[in-house]
Amino acid sequence: MGQSGRGQHASGNAEADAPEPPAREFCLHWLWRSLFRNADRQGPVAQALDATNDTLILDALEAGCNRGCDERLALPDCRTPPAVRYFIRKTVLKKMRNAVRNFDEPTRYGRIFPPNPAWLAQNPPEPILEPDLPIVDAHHHVWDRQGQRYFLPELLEDLNTGHRIAATVFVQCHAMYRAAGPVEMRPVGETEFVAGIAAMSDSGQYGPTRIAAGIVGFADLGLGERVEAVLTAHIDRGGGRFRGIRQSAAWDADPVIGNGAPAPGLLMQPEFRKGLARLTAMGLSYDLWVFHTQLGEALDLVRAFPETNFILGHCGGPLGYGPYAGREDAVFAQWKAGMTQLATCPNVVVKLGGMLMRLAAYDYGARPMPPTSDELAELWGPYILTCIELFGAGRCLFESNFPVEKMGIGYAALWNAFKLLASGASADEKTALFSGTATRVYRL
Repeated sequence: MGQSGRGQHASGNAEADAPEPPAREFCLHWLWRSLFRNADRQGPVAQALDATNDTLILDALEAGCNRGCDERLALPDCRTPPAVRYFIRKTVLKKMRNAVRNFDEPTRYGRIFPPNPAWLAQNPPEPILEPDLPIVDAHHHVWDRQGQRYFLPELLEDLNTGHRIAATVFVQCHAMYRAAGPVEMRPVGETEFVAGIAAMSDSGQYGPTRIAAGIVGFADLGLGERVEAVLTAHIDRGGGRFRGIRQSAAWDADPVIGNGAPAPGLLMQPEFRKGLARLTAMGLSYDLWVFHTQLGEALDLVRAFPETNFILGHCGGPLGYGPYAGREDAVFAQWKAGMTQLATCPNVVVKLGGMLMRLAAYDYGARPMPPTSDELAELWGPYILTCIELFGAGRCLFESNFPVEKMGIGYAALWNAFKLLASGASADEKTALFSGTATRVYRL
């Protein structure tokens, strides 16, 4: 199925793949090369990173820089001035720690970490395919977590890479919850936060994209009928944009997977279903997030609530790491069987994308550079094309899942890959896949 490298973790040396820099860039270049030299975690830079000691890191980097200048550029000793040391300490070291994770350790699939801009830049920009095709990005986040701030400026930087993004849908990510008040009401803070960003977008000062035209928040349906008060608060604070909730049910018994739910069986719990009934009665949708091993539970839920608008995330959650590594054919067969049954339920649509860290089709933590759009289309194609075949274009919608997918590919290349996969579709089918289905199910 073209998914080479799934579940394989390379600890190899990225130094051999790094291009030679211009002489004027030798200092910063050697900062990075020092990291690559120590990918076996035996060298002084790696040890200093482990110790989180900035002074030791700088000393180790200077030693590597001096050796590099002598060996490569025949320059005199380049002891780093104090001002430069301060700049490095304040602006570079955190990025270096993120980068060393990509090369020092096996990739921790199923975990989110900040993207590496230097790694993403290894591939030159691709020409934008079908640049006039309107797109509704049906799934993205904004947050400030784990050293990564992805707010309006960072989102705009990705949206403005060439594709015609007409609107976006924000999906919950535990961002900006209220710090106080009843626990069940604290997620309303996320809706308040995103509604503010959407209002900024509506001003027209940030371009034509209607950012967060739809908001999918979080509420604990396990509250049963009491969840109505939480949903009402979301609606009140959402500025007319609140569309529904996502409460992850994704769970696997193997801890290496990393679960989105605290325990198995969420979808089968009576109180959860009472809460879902209230959600449905209020005209809201439910973003359904499960792994491929749970598609049977999802089917039971979907059949029990034929009036609910279910939006299945991330192509139904195929797993390709941990106990599922090296079992591509078995995983695909089990996944396809579950998706075939779900496709018979007209109240289900499926988001196409979001498979980077769960399918683990390539080792984004060890590759010397990101895949091209052609490569990604080949890796994800079997799942995305099968979804379109089973559900039809009118029940499929593309998603970026940014900034999560940014760990492994840039925004422009991602949408190019989607356009390559849809290249055989008719004009009407493309409209549905890239904007029409999202506009309809999220009532944009």
